Amino acid sequence: MSLSCCTRLICCVALLAAVCTGRARAQASPTPNSEPEVLTSPAGTTEVGVLGRAEYRIDVPAAWNHDLVVFYHGYSESPFRFRLDSSIGTQPEQMFRRNFAVIQSGYSDTGWALQAGYVDTEALRRYFIKKYGQPRETYAAGGSMGGALTMITMELNNKVYSAGLDLCGAVGPSYVHLDRRFALRAAFDYYFPGLMGPLDPVPPTFEESEALRQRVLAALRAKPDAALAMRELTLLHSDVEVARAIGYFTYVIGDMQRKAGGNPFDNRNYIYTDTSTNTSTDYALNDGVRRYAPDPRARDYLMAHYWPSGHLSRPMLALHTIYDPLIPATSLSLYAAEVAHAGFADNLVQQYVHREGHCTFTPEEVGHAFDELLLWSRTGKAPPAGLLR
Repeated sequence: MSLSCCTRLICCVALLAAVCTGRARAQASPTPNSEPEVLTSPAGTTEVGVLGRAEYRIDVPAAWNHDLVVFYHGYSESPFRFRLDSSIGTQPEQMFRRNFAVIQSGYSDTGWALQAGYVDTEALRRYFIKKYGQPRETYAAGGSMGGALTMITMELNNKVYSAGLDLCGAVGPSYVHLDRRFALRAAFDYYFPGLMGPLDPVPPTFEESEALRQRVLAALRAKPDAALAMRELTLLHSDVEVARAIGYFTYVIGDMQRKAGGNPFDNRNYIYTDTSTNTSTDYALNDGVRRYAPDPRARDYLMAHYWPSGHLSRPMLALHTIYDPLIPATSLSLYAAEVAHAGFADNLVQQYVHREGHCTFTPEEVGHAFDELLLWSRTGKAPPAGLLR
């Protein structure tokens, strides 16, 4: 792993140190904590167990082609569990159907768990090699936060991975992605003061619930002008989606504040626009919204986990829905600029499908995108950007 993968010193010092530590642990003891459960069927072999503090799942098809997909799951508020009698998952199943072995770590941390996700998965990959043998080719893939982990993997471990598939990923700087959610929650507090409780810090007792969503929805419906402003700011289509997003954003903000040891977010320089067709509503929000300064050490933590370098020396294909209520389809734009600035623009292709929702791809679309990635990796012929056809 080359230190040139980072252009920002803070990322190099913090995340690379964690990665190197995790690799040392993986090399020292890539052994499950206890005897794993194994199920062999005509379809192949499934193994589940615990490695370190992370549950894992390994699926090896009966007609294994001796290639491997390392699949990263997305954001989870509770520990990720694997069972022999459960499905491999709709997205990784498409790789398994193509006779790829698939490994998945549950990560040793919940929430925005980039450090744990990367380190735990690297340990699992090394365990897989020890038990099942060295794959000919290894690919990274993941959805939502797993898309961000795919990006990190392709930047930091490009000697191991041939290519990466980012599905509806929160790709780009975590600081920008999460800071936007903080700014939106601060705007919500301007329109509906006191409804969601404190923002800095979010109480550790905060919980998303249906009751909370219904209270937020009732408040939105009682103030239609404020509801319109929030729909415009969040780029969401309905009050129901705003109510759902505000609760989820608050959970994510609190989770990151606790991980960072303080508030890493900053809306002091955030200018709110387009709350309505009357610009005076923008004036009122910007004049009245509470401005928050970050704790410097907490901000540094968020910057380090993770600000990409753009050093994408292997192919990465990104697939998104046109309308995604959690991760806007425009999210890849900043990362694409980083990749172009680093000189690797030809290694990133963005495609989309005509659909609404977060990660609402059909299985066939995931499989088709993966086929395109394989062709690109093996022949050098990049798929066309734009609509997945």
